[in-house]
Amino acid sequence: MSTTKHVLTTIDFKQLPLFKTGKVRSVFDFGDMLLIVASDRVSAFDFILPTGIPGKGAVLTTLSELWFNKTKQIVNNHLITTDVKQFPSQTTPYHEFLEGRSMLVKKTSLVPVECVVRGYLIGSGWKDYQQTGKVCGIDLPEGLKQAGKLDTPIFTPAFKAEQGEHDENISFEKMGELIGDSLATKLKKISLDLYEFGRQYAESRGIILADTKFEFGLLEDEIILIDEVLTPDSSRYWAKTDYQEGISPPSYDKQIVRDYLANCGWNKTEPVPKLPEDVIQKVSQKYHEVESLLSN
Repeated sequence: MSTTKHVLTTIDFKQLPLFKTGKVRSVFDFGDMLLIVASDRVSAFDFILPTGIPGKGAVLTTLSELWFNKTKQIVNNHLITTDVKQFPSQTTPYHEFLEGRSMLVKKTSLVPVECVVRGYLIGSGWKDYQQTGKVCGIDLPEGLKQAGKLDTPIFTPAFKAEQGEHDENISFEKMGELIGDSLATKLKKISLDLYEFGRQYAESRGIILADTKFEFGLLEDEIILIDEVLTPDSSRYWAKTDYQEGISPPSYDKQIVRDYLANCGWNKTEPVPKLPEDVIQKVSQKYHEVESLLSN
């Protein structure tokens, strides 16, 4: 199980050249390389919570490294190393904080489309199906149930919005207009292949991979898998023992946080409430549990 010495919610490395900051990660620029640092921050309902989840950033990094190494035969990825001793020398004063939660990666040209693959009818896909009989414009058979397994996984891309805005579901045809039909076709196949590999591997560990999203970049016209991959933040995992159709099965992610915030009387405006200690520990346990199941 991966551990870190700190619950890191603020990444303020003034001596390092900041590239961008997201809800969970901060990225630093080293020319043709980037340093991605995963904090322990957790977001819900478009707010970053004031409370961190112990070990979360380390779990995301450990699992991304695991999947990057396992999927090289499908597509190359941007990972160079997670060994802080091999990071640029400017990072040395921060090694205590970077250890276990950081990846040095190749810098690529970002493809501005999230490649989403859904194998089960859940979340926004279930809502879409109830209203239209489709998911992101893709026709599905009548009579499917919540959390039902789809006969064939479906590819439902989304246009990557600017920070702070919602990603927009788009058709495959629209994806082709945005990035070119040839690249769109290649990314669709790679994404479906990655999902199928992840699904089979997870199933062998007693876990269902319900859906996931991938991001890609281009490096000298080569397609590169980037960001994080098949983590509990980018994927929906269920325990096979908890799975049944007709309900939303409990997932190995921050669902506990969303459930608490939805039922604590918060009106979804500032200030964001602090999480109780028991909720923090339950969420941390979920992240570490899925890491342990997938890693061992």
